[in-house]
Amino acid sequence: MDNRPLFQARWSWGPLAACTLLPVALLCFWLWPFGQILCLTFDEWLFHSLNAPLAYNTTWRYIWTVGSLRPFDIVVGLILLAVLIRGDFVFKASQVRQAFFGFLVTLILLVVIRALFSKWVDAMGWQHDSPSMVFDNVVHLSDYYPHLEKAWELKDRSSNSFPGDHASVLLIWALFMNLFSRGLVQRLVIWGLAFLFMMPRLVAGAHWGQDDYIGGLLMAVLALGWSCHTPLVAKGSALLLRWTAPLFAIARKVPLIRHMTIIR
Repeated sequence: MDNRPLFQARWSWGPLAACTLLPVALLCFWLWPFGQILCLTFDEWLFHSLNAPLAYNTTWRYIWTVGSLRPFDIVVGLILLAVLIRGDFVFKASQVRQAFFGFLVTLILLVVIRALFSKWVDAMGWQHDSPSMVFDNVVHLSDYYPHLEKAWELKDRSSNSFPGDHASVLLIWALFMNLFSRGLVQRLVIWGLAFLFMMPRLVAGAHWGQDDYIGGLLMAVLALGWSCHTPLVAKGSALLLRWTAPLFAIARKVPLIRHMTIIR
């Protein structure tokens, strides 16, 4: 069995610099007046292309209505977790638990970055309404299914849509998985799932594209760089492995879950 550590407790200065400078470049491009015009032009086209078919295509409307429900986020989380801890897909079976805790450390760092960046966005006045609250000719899913909006938190609008926190989680998962993947099929599955699950907010108009490919991406890249290209993820995952070892020892005795790769 290969018991070599998945993460190395060292500073990788080249990748770290790239993961720090890219978010800065994205933010500068977004704040540049001409860059903002390009983003708005593209986002307006993207929104109307995705949103308009909701008015006449019932299947399209049903799919993205389900995807826009808050409880569906739990389903998405379970799917991403299942792919992450599936032994011998991206990570070897012996590395799955390490990978899980490494991603958890990265995700916690993302939450911290997101909280700080959101406060900065509010302080600088960069916040904006979602496209469903800006344009007139918009198809609101909540108008078709008002009962779902009340009972299941159907999300099709936001007065604080930047940055895209939902997209940042999907992107940090995809970037983390992509960092360790080696095959084309793996990468297609990873990025296919990430883009698919980002779509509901874009179709329903809860987010502009720039909320995701600027705001969500810059936070995800920054979190990836300062976790995986520093000693943080190696030391954090090692600490969590030690702390939870007794719990996993108990779990190995439970009939139904002891066969899971992460438990074994």
